[in-house]
Amino acid sequence: MRIAVYPGSFDPITFGHMDVIRRATEVFDRVVVAVLINTRKVPTATGEDRVRVIRESVREAGLDEQDRVHVMTFEGLTVELADAVGARHIVRGLRATSDFESELQMAHMNHRMAPDVDTVFFMTGIDHAYLSSSLVREIAAFGGDVSGMVPGPAARMMRRQLAGD
Repeated sequence: MRIAVYPGSFDPITFGHMDVIRRATEVFDRVVVAVLINTRKVPTATGEDRVRVIRESVREAGLDEQDRVHVMTFEGLTVELADAVGARHIVRGLRATSDFESELQMAHMNHRMAPDVDTVFFMTGIDHAYLSSSLVREIAAFGGDVSGMVPGPAARMMRRQLAGD
């Protein structure tokens, strides 16, 4: 079975992330969407909330057939998670050439630590290339409509957060 790990903060998940997940499911038998719990960053949503939103988004997009997408939290190194779940590939999305340099450096470092794990890059579709979670959070904080940038479950969570629920 070909298993890949798609790590990220997903704070929030965007349609760009969903595009990468969809395309990864066309290449791999199972995609583990791994929500990073980074103690050095303060996310706007808990890891559990991000996992719930991603699961709902994957289900609404029809990508959860036969448990092909598994969503979980993790702490630590992505290569250690890959080993733990039996993945031989790490999936990363690229929006623009500006992403490539840092992603290439990370891919080389991961390969150095785990030579049996390769990084696979997916170019985000052109209609999502401008999206980033940080921009979406900023737009939402100023009351902007993010419904065309994030799946419904993420938009609803962001509205609840802004309302203080």
